[in-house]
Amino acid sequence: MNLSQLLLEHPFGAEEALLHDLRRSWTAGQAHAEVEALAEQLTARGVAGRGVAVKLGRSAEVVIAATAIWHADAVFVPLNPRLPDVALADLLRELRPAVLIDDGGLRELHADPAGYGNEVAFLLWTSGTTGRPKPIMHTHDGYLEIIDRVLEPLVAGRADADRRPPPNLIPVSMALNAGIYNALFGLRAGAALVLMDRFDTRDFATLVARHEIRSTILPPTAMAMLSDDSGITDLSPLRYVRSVTAPLSPFQARRFTQRFGVTVLNGYGQTEIGEVVGWTAADAREHPERVGATGRPHPGVEVRVDAPDANGVGELLVRPPLVWDDARRTTLAGRLTDDGYVRTGDLARIDDAGFVWIEGRLGDLIIRGGNKIVPDEVEEVLVSLPAIAEVAVVGVADDRLGQVPVAFVVEREPVDDEVLEQACRESLVPYKVPVRFVRVGSLPRSEAGKVLRRELIVPDG
Repeated sequence: MNLSQLLLEHPFGAEEALLHDLRRSWTAGQAHAEVEALAEQLTARGVAGRGVAVKLGRSAEVVIAATAIWHADAVFVPLNPRLPDVALADLLRELRPAVLIDDGGLRELHADPAGYGNEVAFLLWTSGTTGRPKPIMHTHDGYLEIIDRVLEPLVAGRADADRRPPPNLIPVSMALNAGIYNALFGLRAGAALVLMDRFDTRDFATLVARHEIRSTILPPTAMAMLSDDSGITDLSPLRYVRSVTAPLSPFQARRFTQRFGVTVLNGYGQTEIGEVVGWTAADAREHPERVGATGRPHPGVEVRVDAPDANGVGELLVRPPLVWDDARRTTLAGRLTDDGYVRTGDLARIDDAGFVWIEGRLGDLIIRGGNKIVPDEVEEVLVSLPAIAEVAVVGVADDRLGQVPVAFVVEREPVDDEVLEQACRESLVPYKVPVRFVRVGSLPRSEAGKVLRRELIVPDG
């Protein structure tokens, strides 16, 4: 099955509204017409099996563009519209897509673009627990399996399974796996989509009320923003929120629930393997004392903890029911155990009721409001400055964002914070820019010469 069929063969009639954003709605007929027109342009450029990059400001238009790309048998390459020009140029050079679609239209990029094959649906430029960001490929059949493993038990458990589902609100970027997954999940379920171009508390509340949203997803940082906004007093008829993209602290979950009367359902997954652990409404009712856990494994998913310590904490290993295509084998190379479990790189424990608790990261990855930051990438920008001899970036706990990056710098000569910040903003997405620059005389290192990040302590004030 081609993912374009999720929109093109959607059960809505031609005059029914299928896509919504804050400013406009598209009927199924209008969405189909725009998809067909764009797919025709792409086919004429011979993009089958090649990457087509998309950098659009409106999320509904990204859904249409992605569907057209798949309809043309090409590969969707989403780009963050907030990406700085320098970072965008590096990304396009690395991925070599055939065509770029942006707010100015469609333009060809490479005479000799990279080839991925017709089975690959999209490519995300994501981060591992160590090293530089790397591409992760998802095939059409493989991603449908990821969706259906979660959707099928939900549909089977509903008494009104034949009833049309309510709209699916997508309050995260379509450049992220969470946005792509939840948009396709909604289409697969036969729902309309309500999309946000950028999270704003007032816009979110408006869309919830306008489209009578009862269940949605939110990153922890968005829940914190809503809890902090004194102007938002009611989110009716919202009843359930699934936390996505980053671990949610029990404090933030309780605060959000107390403020709005909305039940928070946690979850856990990775871009490469999809969602594997989560909460059900029944679990939320029966186990309120386990708020803070990521939930229990979905049907067909097996989990275990490798080399647990005295508290039962070790690396989380997962064996989901994956479609083992070549793209997935390439993506997971080096992370599989002999008995088929995937090493997640996350520390976890599993309690006596089968709930999984994430306790931290094996590596040094920083997660700021759901966005992943590889320290090496930030350090490379800063150490390129003549005034900087050495630098180490670490994640520091933050109640609102989970973690924020702080840079410890060894200077060759004095340099102002404003200079360091500007250098980062010119080359990095805003969330990767350190919130603070701490001067040190030297970096602590092991005998092997590796920086001991755990010994870097942010001074008070």
